[in-house]
Amino acid sequence: MSDTFRDLLKLVGSGPHTGKNLSREQAKSATLAMLTGEATPAQIGAFMIAHRIRRPTPVEMAGMFDAYKTLGGQLQPRLDQPEPLVFGIPYDGRTRTAPVSPLTALVIATAGVPAIQHGGDRMPTKHGICLVELWQQLGVDWIGLSIEQSQAIFETQQIGFVYQPQHFPAAETLVTYRDQIGKRPPFATLELVWTPYTGAATTIAGYVHPPTEHILQQTCRAVGGFHRFVAVKGLEGSCDLPRNRTGIASIDALDGTEPERLLLHPREFGMGGEELPCVSGEDWGRSMQAVLQGEAGVWLDTCVWNGGFYLWLAGAADTIAGGVDIARELLVSGKVLAHLQGLQAAIAAVRGAPFDS
Repeated sequence: MSDTFRDLLKLVGSGPHTGKNLSREQAKSATLAMLTGEATPAQIGAFMIAHRIRRPTPVEMAGMFDAYKTLGGQLQPRLDQPEPLVFGIPYDGRTRTAPVSPLTALVIATAGVPAIQHGGDRMPTKHGICLVELWQQLGVDWIGLSIEQSQAIFETQQIGFVYQPQHFPAAETLVTYRDQIGKRPPFATLELVWTPYTGAATTIAGYVHPPTEHILQQTCRAVGGFHRFVAVKGLEGSCDLPRNRTGIASIDALDGTEPERLLLHPREFGMGGEELPCVSGEDWGRSMQAVLQGEAGVWLDTCVWNGGFYLWLAGAADTIAGGVDIARELLVSGKVLAHLQGLQAAIAAVRGAPFDS
């Protein structure tokens, strides 16, 4: 048992009268102790649930981020590569609405904007469909690639994926605790702003509840090193914009000024409609193949709406409406499909396997 960790646990779990917030360094030390197994399973479970009940402070979240940066796999910038968008999407996936994040990444990468995503396999508490499964339905398998191989693909194809079981096994050891405590621990919040990239980036995090938005914003300000932070009140806490209601996005330049708050009315851009229901992975893959062929319909419109907004956010379009037009042209013309085929070929090449489009 770690006596040092026990002392930190006492601070977190002593209640509103005698408990104290951890400093940034203490939070880093506590997280490292959990990631490396220095803390016992009982201590880890107790810390997670105590921290969840009282909610971590942004300073504590910054310390947790520091620990992730110490041990987690990260992609590196290339000198001639534009600043990427890093998407923070709940690792436990989606269960009610269909995600389109892989198509969003493909659209912006086709336009020359790098995109980074990260996640693992299905995990508690939702056990929803996860990013790595969706990519597999597109013929892209990130599993088994080293961080060096992922780096090579990122540099040539403008899409990077950091797969937690492979690139951050220390964090993967904590997944089982989510099931045992039956609640998302603070690490699930940290994953939304975790940016596995060593250069300047725009970090985008989905959220559901307003308190989470505030914690995420203040965490990024405390951590430093980000270029911008964008909070999106997306579907099921993801970065996917809704189509049947007004979306909300907050853009923080992290320079001490107030964040710019946007109300995104999809009908103003001809993008209003019903949300896509969650479907099986196979059905999702078939629907996305139709989108990649430019087939008109609700799936295409959802991908156009999301791709258009993020193209504008990245500076690849002067207006959101212009971004929507660009996204539609890239999809309908087959350029996104061609980029996907290039990505498939690049992964086959680093694996040393033949590629058959």
